[in-house]
Amino acid sequence: MKALIATIIICAGIPAFSQETDSSAYYFHKAMEEKGAGRYLVASGLFEKALFHDPSNKMACLQNGYTYLQMKMTDKAKTNFTNLLEMDPQNQDAIRQLTELYFNYHQYDLAIDMAGKCRDYAETDRILGMSYYKTEDYPMAEKHLAAAMQKNPANAEVAYTMGRNYLDMEAYTKAIPFYEKAVKLDESKNVWMYELGLLYYNLNNFRSAMASFKMAAEKGYVQSNDFKENLGYASLYSGEYQSGENLLLAVWKRKPGSKDILRDMAEIFYQQKQYDKSLDYCQKLMELDVKDGKALYQAGLCFQKKGQKDRGQQMCDKAIEMDPSLASLRRKKEMPGM
Repeated sequence: MKALIATIIICAGIPAFSQETDSSAYYFHKAMEEKGAGRYLVASGLFEKALFHDPSNKMACLQNGYTYLQMKMTDKAKTNFTNLLEMDPQNQDAIRQLTELYFNYHQYDLAIDMAGKCRDYAETDRILGMSYYKTEDYPMAEKHLAAAMQKNPANAEVAYTMGRNYLDMEAYTKAIPFYEKAVKLDESKNVWMYELGLLYYNLNNFRSAMASFKMAAEKGYVQSNDFKENLGYASLYSGEYQSGENLLLAVWKRKPGSKDILRDMAEIFYQQKQYDKSLDYCQKLMELDVKDGKALYQAGLCFQKKGQKDRGQQMCDKAIEMDPSLASLRRKKEMPGM
């Protein structure tokens, strides 16, 4: 009797299961029609009904995820793709979508793990390279970014990230070509232009630095005090004395208590053999502080370069009396070959 009852129960359940499957297929068909017509909200509701009647409907799960992506509802999209992957661990559509979503959510470790499961996906190396960069694994980032650039040489973001990767590896010379490529591919990225300028500056390529800073400004980069200082110094080193001086004095007027800018200008003009200009800024420093031994010593060096050796030597001696630490500068100059 018990076996007969069990058989009856099983047989009674078959029509119910079949009916649920038919209902799921019906709602899925209607949802696809709405999705095709661009009515995504209606479509998502119908996909949900299809999944209610048959939670194992893989196509409904997949298409529901795509529909939520169309509506920019990425959390719900991720839930659908995750559910699909649980049902079908090798489903490449779900893997690719989750790879992108994890990357866009800045969940880089998860993006790396998911990207490793991708097959024949053109964006795998891009995502791996940029994710490894974000997790500071620079050698792995270099490997995958290079592969991504081979696949798509016109991707400005990949070129920039490769440049940043070399920058963070302190391989500055290697970084330059990728920054140059990136700003050519995307002329709207003023931050990239400014960073390129800083790279040039640190490599003593001041004319290129000046050009990059100006390009960044033309593209809307905010001209803060730091920006003007960097452009000003690059201009001075490039021989653009008037424009560089004007920029730096404008910054100094905003923070007149700072002597660093005046001291730097005195030093740069001295290096550029503009001794009268250097003396002007030594004078400004001593007007701010009559006991500024460094400024007096710099002035003494300028007079020596101008041919007034005795006067310059006396000023340097006086400066050392005021600041004995300056004696080390004289010893360096007295060393053979200095």
